[in-house]
Amino acid sequence: MTGQHLADRLAFGVPRAAQTWDETAIWVDPARMADVARFLREDPDLDFQFLNSITAVDFIGHLEIVYHLTSLIRQHTAVIKTRLYGREDLSLPSVIDTWKGADFQEREVWDLMGVHFQGHPNMKRIMLWEGFEGHPLRKDYL
Repeated sequence: MTGQHLADRLAFGVPRAAQTWDETAIWVDPARMADVARFLREDPDLDFQFLNSITAVDFIGHLEIVYHLTSLIRQHTAVIKTRLYGREDLSLPSVIDTWKGADFQEREVWDLMGVHFQGHPNMKRIMLWEGFEGHPLRKDYL
């Protein structure tokens, strides 16, 4: 599914959430991520019931959170991205209420990249021990 098509659908369901798009992905306002997720799942034309993955990419100036989604019934996929600027106190609304499979994935992004997911019921480290300092997959981790 193209970013343009997703942007058009989001304009209907979650106005002003889409920031930009290209042929393969759409970038959304990070503060609206939970609303976007809910719409993408509940819209019958989109029907993104399955969250394949959540990951983060460190571009030094910002972190990009990437969501890969699949509609098994509609047989299409989507890539949703959002950008978080800065290096400290990065946070994003959790999508765990929309996709239960986000549980471990959000915890992994928190643990390794330092993005806190607001509203997650168990936001603690999953790979490293509590008390570990820093987030080792960041480019500035020493």
